[in-house]
Amino acid sequence: MTRTDPVRFGLIGAGRIGTHHATTLARRLGEAELVAVADVQAAAAERLGGQLGVEWLTDPQALIDDPRIEAVAITCASTAHADLVVAAAEAGKAVFVEKPMAMTLADADRAIAATRAAGTPLQVGFNRRFARDFATAHETVAAGGIGTPQLLRSVTRDPGLANPAGVPPWTIFTQTLIHDFDALNWFNAGASAVEVSVMADALVAPDFKDAGLLDTAVVTIRYDNGAIAVAEASFSAAYGYDVRAEVFGSAGMVTAGSPAHLSTAHWRAAGVSSPTARADTDLFTDAYAGELAAFCAAVREGTPTQVGGEDARAALRVALACIEAVETGTTVAVRDTDRAGVA
Repeated sequence: MTRTDPVRFGLIGAGRIGTHHATTLARRLGEAELVAVADVQAAAAERLGGQLGVEWLTDPQALIDDPRIEAVAITCASTAHADLVVAAAEAGKAVFVEKPMAMTLADADRAIAATRAAGTPLQVGFNRRFARDFATAHETVAAGGIGTPQLLRSVTRDPGLANPAGVPPWTIFTQTLIHDFDALNWFNAGASAVEVSVMADALVAPDFKDAGLLDTAVVTIRYDNGAIAVAEASFSAAYGYDVRAEVFGSAGMVTAGSPAHLSTAHWRAAGVSSPTARADTDLFTDAYAGELAAFCAAVREGTPTQVGGEDARAALRVALACIEAVETGTTVAVRDTDRAGVA
């Protein structure tokens, strides 16, 4: 029988997205109960725990080992994701992990293997799949509404780059465009990316290019079914947070997404304007809640999660190929294993 009591969560990572997810779990979802939060930075853990009235810790493993907790949400630094997925799975906990699930394919394989061995649910935070417009577009494509996909496009434009010195190298591929790679793979379901070419530069903060910052990129992806996709990103959209997608096929086209935060339009002598979102948590508020609600349902019902480890691995394959393409200045194959020397 399906259980109806809330899924008891522990959350690791009290940063920006961790705070948003923790607040959703604690205050927005009746199907979830937030038991504790952990962060290696005591001040961050105490702040979030106090804000939500839950226990806070500085040791993630202690949170994972807590017998009260049945699901762990991992929202800390990406370099720690894979190890924490493995630790949570070995403790028998269901796992929700923010993207990217891992930084190497070897680590992605470890995470997938650990959750399979433990028989625990694993869901990755690709929130666009839970946005109503993106989900409807996907349903249209899956139902044959645009015929055979031929050209696909995905756009992510962040509204600003507050601290270019704090952006790790390759962020534009591993943290930002990885959402687009997942969306394109999802829309072109059943096909695999086989090669990529990339043009990328530091056009927003050129003084930081030598430190490894790329803030503008266009990626072209070829799939094994012949479809061609373009993913584009910028860290400087003056008008707001902008996420859109388009799938063109043999029988039509479908689009999804808009930077407009509301459908309200102000018509006046100067023109027509609409309010735009300034953060992903504003534009995708319902999608963030929806992915956590779907995860809770999978945990309670014992059903597969809607976006799992293999999906995360497929998106990571593309992101890593993009890095190689930039380093070599060539079109490169999307590999199924890490390059030699990648740890």
